[in-house]
Amino acid sequence: MAQMDGDLIDWTVYTETRTALGGDFVRILGYFREDGTQSVEKIEKAIRERSAAEIVVPAHTLKGESSQFGAVRLSLLAEQIEMTARKCVEHQEAPDEIIEMAAGLRTLFQQSLATLDKESSPVVKRQPHGFGRRSNNFSAQVIGR
Repeated sequence: MAQMDGDLIDWTVYTETRTALGGDFVRILGYFREDGTQSVEKIEKAIRERSAAEIVVPAHTLKGESSQFGAVRLSLLAEQIEMTARKCVEHQEAPDEIIEMAAGLRTLFQQSLATLDKESSPVVKRQPHGFGRRSNNFSAQVIGR
């Protein structure tokens, strides 16, 4: 089984995608941020308008894109929403049963994205040193102690 961050991210899939995309990874992750945000907004709007048909495509898009980056929980939730919306369309029902599923969608998207951003950040963490201050060890050597 792949190593996962509380089942939020499948790091094996993440690493494969990052390797495959190389220098384009951060740019493509930015597209995921934009597309995912739009998909979540469209799903929420469609639920408010009680339109199951308007949920299918954004849920499908979110499912596929999140899966590419290894955001497994998000992908599974989007798939559940998509399949339920398809069933509602077939039976000509309002998407009422999706309301509860979608309640945590935005939060899960944001958590997944934050985790992906943190992992892909090019910023290197360094030990904090006081600005413009030398370590005591260095001062002692210079002074000749």
